[in-house]
Amino acid sequence: MLDPGLIFIQTLNGLQFGMMLFLFTAGLTLVLGVMNLVNLAHGSFFMIGAFVAADVSQRSGSFTIGALAGLLASFLIGIALELTVVRRLYTRNHLDQVLVTFGLILVFHESARIVWGSAPLYIAIPPILDGATDLFDGLSYPTYRLFLIALGLVVAGGLYFLIAKTKIGMLIRAGSSNRELVEILGIDVRFLFTFIFGLGAVLAALGGIAMAPILSVEASMGDSVLILALVVIVIGGVGSVRGSFVAAVIVGMVDTLGRAFLPIMLAGVVSDSVVSNYGPGLVSTLVYLIMVIVLLTKPEGLFSARKG
Repeated sequence: MLDPGLIFIQTLNGLQFGMMLFLFTAGLTLVLGVMNLVNLAHGSFFMIGAFVAADVSQRSGSFTIGALAGLLASFLIGIALELTVVRRLYTRNHLDQVLVTFGLILVFHESARIVWGSAPLYIAIPPILDGATDLFDGLSYPTYRLFLIALGLVVAGGLYFLIAKTKIGMLIRAGSSNRELVEILGIDVRFLFTFIFGLGAVLAALGGIAMAPILSVEASMGDSVLILALVVIVIGGVGSVRGSFVAAVIVGMVDTLGRAFLPIMLAGVVSDSVVSNYGPGLVSTLVYLIMVIVLLTKPEGLFSARKG
């Protein structure tokens, strides 16, 4: 029988992973839903934010200063990239967008290696968030991971307020539904697109900075997250921030709980060699199986852009 305490801890791990996926995915789904842009280089902002934060925090001795520097650098690079390169891709087909943004991934990777080298960087957890927090019945959980869960929920609430309650949010929703109408109404669509792209870069960087004390900071750190982010977008619905939030939690839970408990469950059915050889691959398949089921039953995703 599975330990209830272990299930609870792994559930928190899944929620924490889902929150980080949401931070990464929210900006990407806005860019894809409103601007109709397939930006494979989105993971580079995840990396840039983490690298700048790690560098500056090591030099200054302050995690906060490093985090602010990482967010600012990602925002400025995102704006510059939108004004110089991305803006030229809006009228191009998706294949051109994929090729150009894939090329940008290579540029950012090599640039990171030139600036920071090939060795990974590390960020120490801030002292105030270090250690563990007692929950109940003798269970404790890392304070920093609880902070990550709270950060994801706060950002989700902030995005909901921005999109549902503000004028620029109204324009974002209108742009995702009917971009031509927004242009006819005299709205400066170029400014709107620049803002959305910069916001997406900041959200991706925030995810990278938040995960930096847990993961090593290296040039390829955003690539694996990008694959899961695309799965989240398909499940949640293109252009739907609410869909991204729900799908990110689902993917985070399935991935984490599957890795923790599926091998244990299989151990009573098949041999240990089969579990060790095929268990990890089967766990990874679960997430994509959910995506396939959603595509077969609701091709537009759990939430359409008009609902999200």
